[in-house]
Amino acid sequence: MLLGYMRVSKADGSQVLDPQRDALITAGVDPGHLYDDRASGRREDRPGLAACLKALRSGDVLVVWKLDRLGRRPAPPDQHRP
Repeated sequence: MLLGYMRVSKADGSQVLDPQRDALITAGVDPGHLYDDRASGRREDRPGLAACLKALRSGDVLVVWKLDRLGRRPAPPDQHRP
């Protein structure tokens, strides 16, 4: 199954998820399997990303519009999934 994750850095409405949403749907992600956050990539408390990662199962594929949508820095080694 394809799961998609989207993020904009500002929650004030000056940035929209539409281009990311359109690209993920075009890539084959079902709209019901899209997760999003409106928060800086530096923040660690992103409930949309947490829910997306929790929903991932073996064989699933996580699709993002751009790699920087996942965050600005790598996760600490103890947070990497096997």
